[in-house]
Amino acid sequence: MCFLADPTFRSKIFRTRTVSTKVTEQEFAEVEALAAERGVSLSEWCREVLLRERGRAGGDPTLAEIVGVRLLLVNALRPLVAGEKMTNKTFDDLVDQIKEVKYKLAATLQQAAQKKSQPEKSGLDGKR
Repeated sequence: MCFLADPTFRSKIFRTRTVSTKVTEQEFAEVEALAAERGVSLSEWCREVLLRERGRAGGDPTLAEIVGVRLLLVNALRPLVAGEKMTNKTFDDLVDQIKEVKYKLAATLQQAAQKKSQPEKSGLDGKR
């Protein structure tokens, strides 16, 4: 269990640092509504999101597994559909190769998706 989720431990931790940002009126209304849907304060919702994202810094393991399964299917089915046979050694080598690349590929896909969802900035001052 994460110590932050343990209510007996949480009461002994003092939160002394602040993280802040500025948002538009529309963005504020959206995040405020999301917090209300969860039944938590806006500050608690923001804290939960920040801490959840901190945990994803190393990459999303679920996405890595999905990428791994997709790589396995694509690379194993292609020769079978072409009428070729795959030996146990070839299959095992394929699984080993996928284990080596799935996290890096998942991180690359995640970064690309994040860049795509962020508005483009122009100029040196960061204003549009």
